[in-house]
Amino acid sequence: MTKKLPPMHPGEVLREEFLLPLKMSPGRLAKACGLPRTRIERIANEQTGVTADTALRLGRALKTTADFWMNLQNRYDMQVAAREIGSALNKIKPLIDEDKAA
Repeated sequence: MTKKLPPMHPGEVLREEFLLPLKMSPGRLAKACGLPRTRIERIANEQTGVTADTALRLGRALKTTADFWMNLQNRYDMQVAAREIGSALNKIKPLIDEDKAA
């Protein structure tokens, strides 16, 4: 049986792709974004997620888009939910035939 990797939290991307390579502290990024230092620290430590407000601010400060951060968060949330309810989800039968759905 293969072992599944845990879903990738947006904080991992923030930490590994931005903070570490840029040698930037969470405090410096937080100040640039107008956010509390603890919010950036909690995201980078994968303790909390990215909100729309934070995504907009990260996008501006890091020259990405807000959608980049929201898509990371959405993918993470969906993977976590799918793992939590996987067996129940598999029991749900579609109510609409594939032929009629299009």
